[in-house]
Amino acid sequence: MTFELRSATMVLEREVRYLINTGKIKGRLAELGLTQKDVSKALGIAQPTANQKINNNRPMDLSEAEKLGVLLKLSPNDFETYFFYNHVAQSNGKEDS
Repeated sequence: MTFELRSATMVLEREVRYLINTGKIKGRLAELGLTQKDVSKALGIAQPTANQKINNNRPMDLSEAEKLGVLLKLSPNDFETYFFYNHVAQSNGKEDS
């Protein structure tokens, strides 16, 4: 892998990390009575890793986001607000609070 490709990958990982709406995910987990242990089982990862992904400390890939969307019983429209909210806000020139 070239230096440029590695750098682009690291930048992409940082950008993906911040597309997750942590507050909405945590709220939906509470609404459904689910825990991070439930998330870790659904994603097939360790509980501390699930915690890091939910809290934007580690990137979440699309496959994991889709599995979490199923666990959270999200509609396709809701999926976008939980996992791509910053992208939409930036394209409108607005910050999401």
